[in-house]
Amino acid sequence: MLNLNDLQVFVQVVDHGGISAASRALGIPKQTLSKRLSVLERQAGVRLIQRTSRRFKVTEVGEDLYRHGSAMLVEAEAAENVIKGRLAEPSGSVRITASVPTAQHTLAPLLPRIAKAYPKILIVLDASDRFVDILREGYDIAIRDHLGPLPDSELVQRRIRTEEFWLVGSPGYLDGRPLRDPADLAQLEGLFTQPGETRWTLRSSDGGTTVAALIPRYYADEGTALLHAATAGLGIACLPRSMCAQAIRTGELARVLPDWSAGEINTSLIFPHRRGQLPSVRVVADLIIEHLSRERE
Repeated sequence: MLNLNDLQVFVQVVDHGGISAASRALGIPKQTLSKRLSVLERQAGVRLIQRTSRRFKVTEVGEDLYRHGSAMLVEAEAAENVIKGRLAEPSGSVRITASVPTAQHTLAPLLPRIAKAYPKILIVLDASDRFVDILREGYDIAIRDHLGPLPDSELVQRRIRTEEFWLVGSPGYLDGRPLRDPADLAQLEGLFTQPGETRWTLRSSDGGTTVAALIPRYYADEGTALLHAATAGLGIACLPRSMCAQAIRTGELARVLPDWSAGEINTSLIFPHRRGQLPSVRVVADLIIEHLSRERE
């Protein structure tokens, strides 16, 4: 059986991205960490980390061991916290995955405040638009934006907010272009997500619907890119309210046809049931939910 203390060292080294960083964070000499990793590799009979003075890379077998080791440590931490009770100060790592726009516009200003308020919590944020297997890859929290319902799974799902898509453009672009109804958009240029897309289905505040077709001017499959294109004056973009609200407040963008929206998008927080019981995960999840709920108001 592998030495569980050495397995914990391995997980900590991977979490920190290297022996030097783990040494500084844990207050353990680099030589000690390196020695314990070597012992673990001898016990496992396989190389877990390819490491030189300039490179640190976890092997494929190391990735598998890391996922299982992380899950084991989560269970051990949960058991310890049962003993310590709910008054124990939240501590340990919390791994979060979110899309790039959510990370940039929502989590980037929020997570440092959480880290300062809870210095014993180590936050690890993965900003990625790729598919993430939350359980297999060992994440504690996932934040997902989705148009339809999420598939049923063993994961805990909590919908945080539902927000509208707004049509926006820069004041310079809109100057001299009076817009009274969706038909007026036909002569304007649109910033779309997918090549070939030329129109949006709009819904009015009184429940009516219509289709607005624009002249394609720019395509980007990422919201932040469309936001920058709109502020640069390329045309009209269709963005979630939370993504463009700040630019509207500063005057970089203006809302087009305020009585109309282009559908809705949901934001949900997802986490494995067992990890959601850890005080560190629970406090971070609660603060993210509180922040996103305030954004909705």
